[in-house]
Formats: sequence, structure tokens, C-alpha cells
Amino acid sequence: MDRATRRVHEPRRSADVVGEHSQFRLDLERIRFSPYFSRLSAVTQVIAQPGAGPLIHNRLTHSIKVTAVARAIAVKLTDAASPARSLALEHGCDAVVVQAAASAHDLGHPPFGHLGERVLDRLARERLGLTDGFEGNAQTYRILASLDVSEAAPRGLNLTAAVRTAVAKYPWTRYLDVEALGDGPLPRGLRRTPDGVDVLKFSTYGIDAADFHEARRGHAPLTQSLECSVMDIADDIAYSIHDVDDFYRAGLLSQGAVAREFRGWMDFTAQLRDLEADALRGRTAPPGSALEALRRKMHASDPWIANDDAFREAVSVVADDLVDGLLAMPFDGSIASERALSSFANRWIDHLQSSVVPSPEGVVRAGPVTLDVRAWHEVEVLKFVHRHFILDRSDIVMYQRGLSRVLTRAVNGLTAWVHDEDDRDRVPQRLKELVEIATDGYAQLRETRPEGVPVPDAADVPALGVGRGVIDYVASLSDDQALAVSEAIDGRPDRLWDIGQNL
Repeated sequence: MDRATRRVHEPRRSADVVGEHSQFRLDLERIRFSPYFSRLSAVTQVIAQPGAGPLIHNRLTHSIKVTAVARAIAVKLTDAASPARSLALEHGCDAVVVQAAASAHDLGHPPFGHLGERVLDRLARERLGLTDGFEGNAQTYRILASLDVSEAAPRGLNLTAAVRTAVAKYPWTRYLDVEALGDGPLPRGLRRTPDGVDVLKFSTYGIDAADFHEARRGHAPLTQSLECSVMDIADDIAYSIHDVDDFYRAGLLSQGAVAREFRGWMDFTAQLRDLEADALRGRTAPPGSALEALRRKMHASDPWIANDDAFREAVSVVADDLVDGLLAMPFDGSIASERALSSFANRWIDHLQSSVVPSPEGVVRAGPVTLDVRAWHEVEVLKFVHRHFILDRSDIVMYQRGLSRVLTRAVNGLTAWVHDEDDRDRVPQRLKELVEIATDGYAQLRETRPEGVPVPDAADVPALGVGRGVIDYVASLSDDQALAVSEAIDGRPDRLWDIGQNL
């Protein structure tokens, strides 16, 4: 397929510059001018801004930084001295396509970060009968293909095939034929279990699969495009660095705790390797146990690149630069602490975005490009810091459990309202429209019948339309709007006027 092809033909305006590059630029502008893009400024990345201050990253600032890193990688790959130049020329690595995909990659994230994903997925499958549930990447594609608006098409932004393909980090549906995967390694987003294969991540719902397959025509199954691979790596780089940035600013990273874990692993590597897996997870596990568990997981999941020498070097480098460097001076808002943080972030980003290389042949766990061995291990260790020392904290988990009830009340209350024969005419206009869009989508699914996607019975279409429409609606709220909707629908009027007209 022509990379600049759109689902709905658009006549070229006389002022348009000829060429596919200008078409990709138009896609980038449509994404950045989208209200879904603006909404990301009010959606949690990891720590909610009201509790941590305005300098903490949200989904919008994260997306902007991913875009900058992705562009730098794309430009470098096409440089004459790049070892990946021939790959970039063969498969296409337009920096504007990469920017557009990076700008769009988090559009589908619901309120409250990854917690919101898990709650909406459970509600969609168990409460609303949506067998493909909810997934942030699939919601992103749905926004681009069906929910956002453009004067050029009746549904969606009508983006080029190249940009739609570049957004698809997990290029399959939840209905993937797992038996056809065989017994070998699986792409990221899929997990082998005693009962088969779990599809943990996917980039399109069945309702949008026809558009998705059309955009990806000509690409190998289950394989990212090169531009998507660049965006995916940039995402990893950005959040591995700015999560450390956030937690340092918030005072949540204790130098003593981080140092104890890192030094424990480096000083007692041999003893830790002799411990059983249960001993590594126990309450009395010695310092370094969590890093040892990470080392084992990397070998189990990614034997194609996991290397003990590289892991030890990565632990040592991060310990020197983070534990003995950045964390040695607590953040106090001074110019000196800002300079130390800026130096840390810039140094790591410059190093990591210069470490992208072509992937080895036949590796399904990587896209067409990957980080080199050293940088790959460093990113895994940096991500470990925020997962282990922040996300497992009891106070954060307690807060998240409360937020899960917020989303549950919103979904249950809105679903009941839409089904209420006496009062459903007064539901928010946007919710009505999203239910109509979803209902039309399921009706069209019965006609298009994309390969591998279950086709609903005609009698089930209205209920599925309501379910998907409610999920689309709640997922499109900001954090504050979700709180306000939940409280209002639960009969608590104290935040009534916070909801606003954009419901």
C-alpha cells in the first residue's frame, strides 16, 4: 500500500506541497490540534499532579518528550554514517511519521494511568460483555480511526497508512490465533501460560480491525513497522528517565533504600544466585534480591540479548550516576538541584538515543531496530528503580484502590443511565453520540467480517454499542472529570460544577 494513502480520498488543495512528506506533516498537525491530545495534560502519568505539584510529568509532557527523542533517533538512523541507514531507506523512516506516532501513542490512556486501563478492561469484559475489553493502545487506534473528528472524513482523523501503522506497537487484536504462534519465543505483549497464550497488549479492537488491516497491508504479521519501532524505543527511553525525574523531585526516592538494593546485589551476587525464587520475594529477602529477580526475568523473557556482564555493568553505572550522584543531593528546588537533575536527564537521553541499532535477524521480541546490548540493560535497570521503589509502595497502592472504585461507579452508573427507559434521553449528548458510533461500528463489523475477529449476533449489537460507547466516554475523561462524574452519579453534589460542558 502507498504509505500516504488515506481511507477517505482527500483532494489536494492548491496550496499543498506535493509529496508524501507533506501528507505526513498534515497528520502530525491533526493529531496535535486534537482535543484528545490536549486532554493528556490532565491525565496522570504515574503520580497525580494535585498531590505532587505542577512539575510532575503528565501524559502530554511525556508525549512531547517521546516525540523529541523519537525524532532524534529517526534523523540519526538516516544519517550517512548510521549502520542502520540501508534499513531506514529500505523500510522508510520519515522523521515526521515518527513524530506523529509519538505524539499520538498515548491518546488512548484513560484517567489514572495504568490503573485505569486495568479497571476499564475488567469492567468491559465482565460487566459489559466486550470480549476484547479495554487496552490503551487499542483505544489510541480507535480514537484516530473512529472517535476523533476531521472535516475530511465522517469518522476519525483520516490519517495516512504510514502513521496509522507507526502507532501500532502491538500489531494484532485480542483475538489473535494463538495456536498459530507455535512453541517459540513470543513478541512483547504476549505471554505463554500453562493454559496457552495470554494476549496482554494489542493495538486494535475487533470493531476497528478492518481499518487496521487495511493500513498494515504489506507488513509482516505481528511485526512493527520501522517507524513504530523507533517510537517504541523512544517511549522506553523517555519514561525510564523522566520517572526518575518525577520521583526525585517528589522526594520519594530514598538514597539509602536504593543504595542498599544496588550495593547488596553487587556485593553478594554469588549468594543471591543460589536463592530459590520464593526466597527472593519473601519479606526477609536480603538486599539485592529484587535486582536478582530482574536479572532472572530478563534471561527468561529475552535470552536473545540478556547478558550477565552487561547487567552487572548497567547496575554499576546506574548506581554510580543515580545513587552516588543524583540522589546524594536531595532535591530542594534550588538552581543547583535543578542543574544536577537536568545534567542527569540530558546525559542519559543523549547516550540512549545514540544507542539504537538494527535488530538481529529472526528476533520476535524486538522491532526492526533496538537498543544495543549495553543501553538495553541500562534502560531495564532504570525502569526497575521506579517499579520497585515507587509503584509497590503501600500508600500509592491504597490510593489506587480508591481510584478503581471511582471508575467502577462511573461505568456502572452511566451504563444504568443509558439503559433507563424513563431517563436515557437526558444522558450527556457526547455519550449518546459515542454509543451511536459504537453501535454503527458493530453493525458494520457484521458486514466487513475482518479475518480472525468474532462477528456479533444482530441481537447483541445494541448492547455491545452501549458497552463500548460507555467505555469510550469514560476513557476520554480527564482525571478530575472522572472524579466529578463518579461523585455526581453517586449523588454527591460537591463537585457538580467541576464536570463542565465537555461531557
